[in-house]
Amino acid sequence: MPSKAKPPESRPVTITAVVDPVAALASGALEGNLFLYDTNKAEGSTGFGGTDLRTRVRSGDRIIWNVVVLECETYAALDEIVIDEKVCAPERKVYPNTDIAYWTATVKRHVTEPVPYRLKFRLGTVTEPYAVSSPALVGQAGAGKEQR
Repeated sequence: MPSKAKPPESRPVTITAVVDPVAALASGALEGNLFLYDTNKAEGSTGFGGTDLRTRVRSGDRIIWNVVVLECETYAALDEIVIDEKVCAPERKVYPNTDIAYWTATVKRHVTEPVPYRLKFRLGTVTEPYAVSSPALVGQAGAGKEQR
């Protein structure tokens, strides 16, 4: 009797924030200086390359947020992610034997409407975080109110 094939293990959805800290500090804003991308374009994510990223997720997906800094001599880090904790609860973690931080969360429930979230960054030696509130998690196409 042939063995049953195991269902494919789901890969995490990685959201990468590419930030230009020198330009953000000079302008006083992240807009135009923050470029968001994710690894879920094949599932329908949209808004790549700006701050309006819409990441398609489903219940059980693991999300990883990380930062790529365009100017390596200027400090930039993701300081906090503010999102409805009924959907996911991001945790800050550090890669072993490094000081490189990332954030991770698991989607707790089916997403039927866009769930906006706020990313707060620490830039340079400025004590107040720079924030952007335009990215969102969105449900699968054809689900709930996303259906068209």
